[in-house]
Amino acid sequence: MRRVRIADLIASPEEIGELRIFLAQGRLVAIPTETFYGLAVDPTSREGVRRVFEAKGREEGKPVPVIFATRKQLEELGAAPPDDVLARYFGIWPAPLTVVLPLKKPIAASGDRPNLALRIPACPELVRLLEAIGPVTATSANRSGETPLTDPDEVARIFEGAVDLLVDGGPTPGGRPSTLLDATMDPPVVLRPGAFSWPGR
Repeated sequence: MRRVRIADLIASPEEIGELRIFLAQGRLVAIPTETFYGLAVDPTSREGVRRVFEAKGREEGKPVPVIFATRKQLEELGAAPPDDVLARYFGIWPAPLTVVLPLKKPIAASGDRPNLALRIPACPELVRLLEAIGPVTATSANRSGETPLTDPDEVARIFEGAVDLLVDGGPTPGGRPSTLLDATMDPPVVLRPGAFSWPGR
């Protein structure tokens, strides 16, 4: 497993270029988020998403959340909520709030469902990285049924041989996972309470 500090990665066009190639090839990358480390692949890559499930030891076919940085990236993923709905969440993001939004058509990360869980993470360095490489999955870095990881050394130990690149951001804060909100319903429904305090929860 190769390992690179997130600050060094962001500062190097060559490293960014290599990471883009990695993701296009369906390779698996571990990244720091505002809560735990996550497993990142191109969300449109079936091979990449398959490798996420394989690494976690989890049954394939379930949707995995995606993080992104810009409205253009969201549009390129095919998210298709009404403008007023989208404006509401862009007024909140970046935040540990993952929102399920409708898609024009399913993609690999959505598990062939017409909806996708999305957020702009509350981690400035990660947002800068996403601006450069585009959206990636961000399901928590842990074996199925085990505690999500906050320590890059533990990520390296547990996922040796499964993860191709570890983006090292040092220890992450941990705590509660991002709040998961289903915005395909009106009013939106909290599917998982978490680090973001949604009104009324």
